[in-house]
Amino acid sequence: MVDSRLSHSTASGDPDVAAFLARAREDTDRALAQALDETLAGVAPALGEAVRYAVMGAGKRIRPALVMAAYHSAGGDSPAISDLAAAVEIVHAYSLVHDDLPCMDDDDLRRGRPTLHRAFGVPLATVAGFAMVPVAAAAIVRGARCMGLGCATTRLVQLLLFRSAGAGGMIGGQALDLLAPGGDATPEVVADLEARKTGALIAASVEIGAVTAGADEAQRVGYRGYGEDVGLAFQIADDVLDLTATSSQLGKTAGKDAKLGKPTVPALLGVAGAEREAERLAERAVARLAAAGVSSPLLAALARFVVARRY
Repeated sequence: MVDSRLSHSTASGDPDVAAFLARAREDTDRALAQALDETLAGVAPALGEAVRYAVMGAGKRIRPALVMAAYHSAGGDSPAISDLAAAVEIVHAYSLVHDDLPCMDDDDLRRGRPTLHRAFGVPLATVAGFAMVPVAAAAIVRGARCMGLGCATTRLVQLLLFRSAGAGGMIGGQALDLLAPGGDATPEVVADLEARKTGALIAASVEIGAVTAGADEAQRVGYRGYGEDVGLAFQIADDVLDLTATSSQLGKTAGKDAKLGKPTVPALLGVAGAEREAERLAERAVARLAAAGVSSPLLAALARFVVARRY
């Protein structure tokens, strides 16, 4: 079953990824605004403004789009899935705030405008990042209630999201990034780093969508494998764009990874080799769904989109 509001096809019958992403963005942004209105009531105005600045920036919204695409492909039909998608986006936005801090990547540009610490100062940006985590948790609770999810499924969604963001996932990947040996990194080190820092949250996005729609265990394996491969492909594509696109195209500082000597797949394989690896991962992601008995032209199109995008 596919929500008609999110179902778009081209004249050839192929999924219209651009139209899908635009509608998913609208639904996500609406849910984000509601989550912020409900959760930030009564907080210090400066803190609330900083959180809104970070969360409502013009990001790609790929992760919430994957939540929705997986949910509808698995038979879900509740519009409240946008609340769970918003929770994923909030966690992602928090990670960007802390990733940009002077003690991390020390970046000045994010989503086409000054990073949060440049706009609001380092102390408030640091606090705002932490404050976004309970906002995400509240969005899960609201979405689960509106969708009529049971306690077990709600707990599973919470586990998937926050485990992917924790020491075994996103935060652990950031630690590896800080400690990685730069140009001497092995392919295994780079793969582990990127699977944690980027891949874990993307894989969780897909699995959250699937489990809330009632996917069985075999299907969950397929969805998760798809998400893991798409997550790695997404990061490799980002690393390639860091070398080949401009800051205005990306909305963030281009060439920063190379300048910092960060270990990346393009640094190991070159741009052409990295592009081939991203394409291989995207095709393997689709094959994982098929092996689990899942047929989703939209998820297949999204896997290919993440490696072909130019922003």
